[in-house]
Amino acid sequence: MTFRIRQIEQTATGREIVRDRDIAGETLTIGRSAENTIHLPDLAVEPRHAEVSVVSRGRLRVEAVGTLGFVVDGAETRSASIDSLGGAELGFGTYRITVSQDEDGAVLLTIRKAETAATRSGNLEEKRGFSLGGVLPGKRRMSWALAVVIVLAFLALPIVTNLMSVKGPQVADKSTVINDGSWNPGELSLAHHSLANKCVACHVKPFESVRDETCRSCHKDVHDHAPAARLASARGNLPLGQAALWKVAHALGKEGPGACQDCHSEHKGPTRLTAPSQQFCADCHGQLKSNLPDTRLGDAGDFGKLHPQFTARVITDPVTRHPAFVSLDKKLREDNGLTFPHKLHLDPMGGVARMAKNIGTERGYGANGLECKDCHRKTEEGVRFKPIDMERDCEGCHSLAYERVGGIVRRLRHGDVEQLTADLLAAKWDHSKPLVSNRKRPGEYAEGGLYQFRYSGGVWPGLQLDVALSKDGICGECHRPTRINGRPGVVPVSQPMRYFDHGWFDHAAHKQEKCTTCHAADTSTSASDVLLPGIKTCRTCHLGEDAPKSKVPSSCAMCHGYHITETGSADRKPDVNPSSPKKVALRRE
Repeated sequence: MTFRIRQIEQTATGREIVRDRDIAGETLTIGRSAENTIHLPDLAVEPRHAEVSVVSRGRLRVEAVGTLGFVVDGAETRSASIDSLGGAELGFGTYRITVSQDEDGAVLLTIRKAETAATRSGNLEEKRGFSLGGVLPGKRRMSWALAVVIVLAFLALPIVTNLMSVKGPQVADKSTVINDGSWNPGELSLAHHSLANKCVACHVKPFESVRDETCRSCHKDVHDHAPAARLASARGNLPLGQAALWKVAHALGKEGPGACQDCHSEHKGPTRLTAPSQQFCADCHGQLKSNLPDTRLGDAGDFGKLHPQFTARVITDPVTRHPAFVSLDKKLREDNGLTFPHKLHLDPMGGVARMAKNIGTERGYGANGLECKDCHRKTEEGVRFKPIDMERDCEGCHSLAYERVGGIVRRLRHGDVEQLTADLLAAKWDHSKPLVSNRKRPGEYAEGGLYQFRYSGGVWPGLQLDVALSKDGICGECHRPTRINGRPGVVPVSQPMRYFDHGWFDHAAHKQEKCTTCHAADTSTSASDVLLPGIKTCRTCHLGEDAPKSKVPSSCAMCHGYHITETGSADRKPDVNPSSPKKVALRRE
């Protein structure tokens, strides 16, 4: 048996749209649910309202399967037998289904929507008088009324109270602007969470973006990356589209490009400040040499593809400590006042290793000879290393004992030449007796032990001082002798804490690597060698922000900062050539 369902719908202009579909089978269902054969989207129709089945050829049986009945030719019923040849009209809510027989003998069910319900139970107009909809104003009036309330409560009220409030950042007290929290697009960051209910602390003027001067009212120690004129020159000419957008932004009171909020965007949830993307830096530094011809900085846009060789600050004069900035493309030499060979101390088969093994047993080092960590001590946070300290790091092997008085072994005071001179002049030399007796004694005071100390030369004390501060004396083992104001002395020692002014390196993040992976200390024969790795060494692990999985993605912010910390020009390098007439700009360490 074939049912032909004809759906007739009417457009707003009165034109009818007719759709036919054939259903093969002996039964079909009628209801509000979409899975029914005949879907009638009317609340007066139950989800599964009725079922139509074929009794005999051309004769149908309609049964209500829910709690509601239906209408057959104007009469309400729950079941009916219909001859399709004679025809009938079924009513379900506001829908009418006309039963007839098509020309090919198929049962034709024509569905139309009427203006009124077929039954009293489905007559929504009669029910309207007993509902809330019969009491309230029309939808259009209610929509306009709600729109006015929204404008007054969430736009007019905050604006009026803002104009009437005290001007300026209200950081200390709660905001006096009423209902301004309704404009909040999201939670503040963790750094600004205390300002959650003080919108006017940052948004001083209505309909104006946050100004840099407002940010600096709290962040007084934050400075620009460089002078505004140089920043603008470094950006170069903006594309036509961006330039047009910035003109519109400026007309609306927005600062930039380069304003605080360009990087420090807020209302993105309780998170910490995220590092800027690599492209943020590359916008200026990618073509810096062409936009700023007088700069001393090279172009940098991607650590793996476009980045200059590192430039280190090395000491060229240990007395004045005058620095020079030299590229690591060259073999760096530094005049630090020392004559210390790393290779001699790190040779696992050398005499130093044997001495360290004997002496360092009680101190917890030297089992495998000297290692870097035996002398170079990390700072508390593990980022850098503390300066070498003679008493802590060297005297275990390089004893400064010079005299024994009773049970007291006297030592020279390291770093104080005047005191050293006084001690040696006052020492009572008796070369017939060693500092300790020649009889065998265990430990550090045995002959050849740590505290045995003998001088060669004449008996006159003044000559002993010349020997101590000479190239072959006790001080000359590590220091370069010189004469200061006609008196013996040593060249001052310089121990730089940092070689890279414009970059940052964290040793704690590289603790899985050996020191010699990056620093060629085991082959260095001179204290003047600057044992810094070049960019090629770093690129074995680090590439740019879009590095493959086998490498470490390294954006600019991993090693570089943005804001300037003005702590004195002695520790800073200008980013322009000295011959440039422009003012130099101090950059962040």
